[in-house]
Amino acid sequence: MSDTKRPTTIERRELGRFLGIAGRRFACGEGAAEMFSRAVDAVWHRMLATPEYAGFCTGHAGAVLGHREAKGAGPIGWVAAYEEAYGPLPEIWFTDEEGRLDETALARYRETGRVVAEWDCTPTTGDGDDLAPVGR
Repeated sequence: MSDTKRPTTIERRELGRFLGIAGRRFACGEGAAEMFSRAVDAVWHRMLATPEYAGFCTGHAGAVLGHREAKGAGPIGWVAAYEEAYGPLPEIWFTDEEGRLDETALARYRETGRVVAEWDCTPTTGDGDDLAPVGR
């Protein structure tokens, strides 16, 4: 693996987990998951432009999920599902694309178990219906 790939290993793992949770939310008729990590989102944006994305996404979410701008702020609705599946959110979720950790947000999460954040985008099913993915 080249040196340029190593920093994204954790981000890729977390993107896969995020897409898996997003796919399950869509399958259950829940709304789109909020992408609040700038570090994970940066990897998502890079992967969207590659042929690898369809297989990566299908492998984690069971379908190819799209990406759309959706600015918002508030409680992140999928944290409990993440913790049930994988344990506590790792630091990368509180890190920006330059690698700077928001220690205040991480400490607040560790103290309360809740994440309140801003986001710029969410996954989409790509078929205009953000409640149930294609093929489900």
